Amino acid sequence: MTFLTRSVTPTLLRRAATVAVLLASTLPLAATAPAHAASGASCTASPTARLDPEQTRLTDPRTTALVARAGLSAFVDRFPAALCTVRRPAEAGPLLDAWGEALWQASVHRAQGKRPGGDLAAGDDRPLYWARLAMTAALARWEPGFPVDRAALRARFEDASRGLTDNSFTGAPGVRRVFISGFDPFGLDAELRRGNPSGSAALQLNGRRITLADGGTAEIRAVVLPVRYADFDAGIVERAFAPRMAAAAGPGPADLITTVSQGYPGIFTLEEWAGRSRSADPYPDNTGALSGGTRNRPVTAPGMGPGPEFIRTTLPVDTVTGAVQSPYPVLLNPDVTEIPAGGTEPVDRADGPTPGSRAVAGGGGGYLSNEVAYRSNRLRGELAPQLPGGHLHTPVLTGLPADPQVLTGPEFERNESAIATEVREVLAHAAAARRP
Repeated sequence: MTFLTRSVTPTLLRRAATVAVLLASTLPLAATAPAHAASGASCTASPTARLDPEQTRLTDPRTTALVARAGLSAFVDRFPAALCTVRRPAEAGPLLDAWGEALWQASVHRAQGKRPGGDLAAGDDRPLYWARLAMTAALARWEPGFPVDRAALRARFEDASRGLTDNSFTGAPGVRRVFISGFDPFGLDAELRRGNPSGSAALQLNGRRITLADGGTAEIRAVVLPVRYADFDAGIVERAFAPRMAAAAGPGPADLITTVSQGYPGIFTLEEWAGRSRSADPYPDNTGALSGGTRNRPVTAPGMGPGPEFIRTTLPVDTVTGAVQSPYPVLLNPDVTEIPAGGTEPVDRADGPTPGSRAVAGGGGGYLSNEVAYRSNRLRGELAPQLPGGHLHTPVLTGLPADPQVLTGPEFERNESAIATEVREVLAHAAAARRP
């Protein structure tokens, strides 16, 4: 397995030149936080800035410890001073891009053993999540002395630190291209130490070449998405997937896509159907927001493009389920919940939807794991209908120590590693059925 370095393009060269001017001196982005110029810098941080509910969890010292034990503290510590180097609004966006991409690359390299990473397991996805969140809190507190579009700047930083930018396929001849997405940790009010094995797999696989079941080779590119309805409403899924599916995509479009999220205890599931609706209330997202939809009253997400009530996977499910069954079984999940045509009450079905029904939930439920599958595959239907695509649910990541102050343990780390390895095996068989 070979790690692929980023290709040098005119766009990358222009960005590097811009960053050099803004930051005065820039160390290798994949190795450390960008340097910043302190000379003459002057700004303040508001102690009363309003943080969102997700950011307020940063008051728990365990979040700082997770970042420190991964060797990522320099990003959080140096970022406020870097913001103070911004002299005018036009400089802010490129700086946020640079810091976001640097954080992403450092986290990918750490997950793949390419940089020192503290004493947490290399594949641990939690440090990236908490470091990013701490940096967005610093952005919220930043008082530059001139007007800025803080929401737009945060969106740029989020995209850059999640792998949405500067993360294209290399286009090597004969190498198949696989694009996947994972998710941030969630359910943190119940257990702050939670990780997400889909995010861990994304970090471990991004930029790597894997050997396929047929002896071929595939390059994997990945992103890690937020567990926030507002970001989905603002099109983050479409921003992530459209550039990798369009016919004119960079060095070449993907040959296979799949979204990945954490699902059920002890098993992997390939979801046969993705539903159009949100229906997960009262379960909140990471900011405490609700979807507005319930089992009895499902809703369609704002900004959702036209599409059918249910979309069926086009992944080679028989190939995958027939080949990958260890250490976790891989099953096809055909379950949906629908309101049948002419009906008013939801009905659970174990054999897929019926004609004319209203979607309540796909195999992934009515939460964001279902929605990422629907949005990406609805877009696939527009841009690349011949492309295999679908959704993979991983097993629930278990094994945290009973003591809530102990951040990791051997069982947790073994389970996270085993899940990521099996995600790679699923992709190795799925992509083998798709030739360039």
